[in-house]
Amino acid sequence: MTAMKLTNAGRPQHVFHITTQDVFEHGRDESVFRAPSLATESFIHMSTAAQVGKTARRLFHGRRDLILLCVDTHLVQPEIRYENLEGGDELFPHVYGPLNLDAVVDVVAFPPAADGTFALPKRVADLA
Repeated sequence: MTAMKLTNAGRPQHVFHITTQDVFEHGRDESVFRAPSLATESFIHMSTAAQVGKTARRLFHGRRDLILLCVDTHLVQPEIRYENLEGGDELFPHVYGPLNLDAVVDVVAFPPAADGTFALPKRVADLA
């Protein structure tokens, strides 16, 4: 396992969590969001802007019920670790605790292209 903790100055301004509206509604209360992975893996999976399309294609190919949580890393209260837990050399951001909702700066529909693949929506690309 490779892990790297970046300081706030070294972090990307925004990271992204792919989920469904149903999971988002059921996993949050008035102040935090608890993704199912928080209970099973102790963290919430995130992707950088450069990783979102690849992550979606690998895990959610063709799904039409997805949303993208746009998260300001400078507002996230739990620790964010940049790790590779599956081998290889790419580090992914993981939020180690419930995500405070005031760090979620936008929620965007995330439909696939006709071929079932995904690309970062323009509205979100402007944040990256």
